[in-house]
Amino acid sequence: MQEQLNINLPEGSIEKQTTRLNLGPTHPATHGVFQNILEMDGERIIKTESTVGYIHRAFEKIAERRPLYQITTLTDRLNYCSSPINNMGWHLTCEKLLGVKTPKRVDYLRVIIMELARITDHLICNSIVGVDTGAYTGFLYVMQYRELAYEIYEEVCGSRLTTNMGRIGGFERDFSFAAFQKLEKFLNEFPAVWKEFENLFNRNRIFVERTRGTGAISAERALNYSFTGPNLRAAGVDYDVRVHSPYSSYEDFEFIIPVGTTGDNYDRFMVRNAEIWESLSIMKQAYQKVQDFKGAEAEVYHADVPEYYLPEKADVYTKMEALIYHFKIVMGETDIPAGEVYQSVEGGNGELGFYLITDGGRAPFRLHFRRPCFIYYQAYAEIVKNTMLSDAIVTLSSLNLIAGEMDA
Repeated sequence: MQEQLNINLPEGSIEKQTTRLNLGPTHPATHGVFQNILEMDGERIIKTESTVGYIHRAFEKIAERRPLYQITTLTDRLNYCSSPINNMGWHLTCEKLLGVKTPKRVDYLRVIIMELARITDHLICNSIVGVDTGAYTGFLYVMQYRELAYEIYEEVCGSRLTTNMGRIGGFERDFSFAAFQKLEKFLNEFPAVWKEFENLFNRNRIFVERTRGTGAISAERALNYSFTGPNLRAAGVDYDVRVHSPYSSYEDFEFIIPVGTTGDNYDRFMVRNAEIWESLSIMKQAYQKVQDFKGAEAEVYHADVPEYYLPEKADVYTKMEALIYHFKIVMGETDIPAGEVYQSVEGGNGELGFYLITDGGRAPFRLHFRRPCFIYYQAYAEIVKNTMLSDAIVTLSSLNLIAGEMDA
């Protein structure tokens, strides 16, 4: 929809006409259901009004009526490009409240999956940035390895996109032999493919001219907006939850935090590229640590918390205690200790936090999701002001705004 507007200018000046343009809520360039009302002077953006709420699903209110283990499926639908990180973040929150200590092998298996999810998230973001600058080849080339990553998810939990992966205390089952085989295939083959992808873009003159100097935000403004993740690091701030507040034994791994300088579209692209290499390094370290476990330790995939972990089905059919636990877990009959906790993880897009308050009942009294994309979107109007329409599209992509995180 377009609407002609007249801007009031000083007396004696030539009247200037602008155009109001709806970018979204259902437009292919928005990568989700949200809207920007742009006031345009030709192709230059004078003013932007951003709106959210098109896919409001009342997650936080639904969570107040669900036992802890059922909330895992709600977290899938936030950043659905890296669902396992959301799942693990929620389980860590529950474990913090319940005082559950997970075994090292569980931590390392979680790290493998979370870093694989980070790679798929960044892979999708950067390949889409390429598409929005007119380069489709890179997107098609790397998607075969997102498919392989989804096959690994499928081996671990049976799902691909919205994974519902893991349980409070660990995983619902151990990784299968096929899961480790596919993981090895990914670790062996993907680096060469990603190197080719970088060769297509990193010094490509057209791509660099389309992204360098556009969509920039300073470190000060990014911090004022509460930016985290790659979008903050691209502006030069080396904040990473995995380092500043380690969880899942991230302190056992060696990796660096890639940072940029200008906070523009090109730096965001480059920071995510570099983070993929760091994630690959972490995955290799974690996989080696998992292989080093011997004997009974090599079969551990869950902490000893029977109140929150479904027993083996064979035991449910033959043992009264297992039957009782199965019934109480499925029906949400286990009371939660009263408390107030906040747990955050380094999601694909930044700090993903869960603020949980319980009053001793069977469901949370209050649960708030800290969704990084919702925070980035507040700054979008400022970032694209006085830029070209085509630059605004690329900026939307490089911020990696996921509609599922816009309105919980």
